Amino acid sequence: MLIQAVMNAPAITVSPATSVVDAVTIMLDRRVSGLPVVDDNGSLVGIVSEADFLRRGELSTERKRSWLLEFLTSPGKLADEYVLSHGRTVEEVMTSDVVTIAPDAELTVAVDLMEKHGVKRLPVVVQGKVIGMVCRSDLMRALANMQPKVTVPTSDDAIANAVIAELAHQSWSRNGFINVHVSHGIVELGGSIFDERERLAAKVAAENVPGVKSVIDQITWIDPYLGVAMPEPNTPLEIQPPLE
Repeated sequence: MLIQAVMNAPAITVSPATSVVDAVTIMLDRRVSGLPVVDDNGSLVGIVSEADFLRRGELSTERKRSWLLEFLTSPGKLADEYVLSHGRTVEEVMTSDVVTIAPDAELTVAVDLMEKHGVKRLPVVVQGKVIGMVCRSDLMRALANMQPKVTVPTSDDAIANAVIAELAHQSWSRNGFINVHVSHGIVELGGSIFDERERLAAKVAAENVPGVKSVIDQITWIDPYLGVAMPEPNTPLEIQPPLE
């Protein structure tokens, strides 16, 4: 899926000269958490978000440090923080180094950029002009609108083959020790694993195969250090009586 399929367009923008109060009002009225900042030619010059309004003098939420940390903090950093907490226009508080994305990029590119740069929104840009915005909520909305798969395996063998194929495709399960048996749409997972986290992953892999009604977990965890089979989580140990 491409960005252009999920983005909000046209983007709601502000100019560098917009006051902080006006920018906040626009964000509240339009129910958005960030605004691209564009110049008179419509070119992107920055972005302003809710995070830029957290440390404000009007709210008495400026960053406060002990005298020692104040002494150790550079004057330049203190000056930057003062501007952010007391600036009157968007230009004074906005982020100038903006991470953008193209409308024909895949969703995975947007997710990678958001994770890498720690941002929640990306302006969608073509030749320097903002044509839309894509946010985390847009990705969630796309997920919510996904239609369920209509292709359903017609037999237990087809379901088993689909589960086996999915497990074979994943690097965490390529050791081949997980067994799959299907009866009347019920998947029974057996075999062994060396990392307990593989148990839930195998269950999820089976649950996502169309036609699966339920999953029974019979997988045994083998301690990789001791080389012995361990009971499933939350399964009480069976205490054997001492030999006489």
